[in-house]
Amino acid sequence: MDIESIIRKTLLEVAEMADCTLVDNIDEHTVLLQSGLDSLGFAMLVAQLEEDLAIDPFSEMEMAVYPRTFGEFVAVYRQSLSQRD
Repeated sequence: MDIESIIRKTLLEVAEMADCTLVDNIDEHTVLLQSGLDSLGFAMLVAQLEEDLAIDPFSEMEMAVYPRTFGEFVAVYRQSLSQRD
């Protein structure tokens, strides 16, 4: 499973639903707060990923971590999925 591709696809879908315009060329260094998705959009993204992947890594964390970049966001999901296997 290519988690980054799933997150990118979901990010695009959520941006369209939330009527947000994403910046071009989101990469691992893109700061999430500068991606074009607003706070409601991020909540929708996490909710949609929870529905699609059956995980919410943020609620499962012992200590809250808030990813700053897209790469850190993807890493949180990768780590959570690897712990399930």
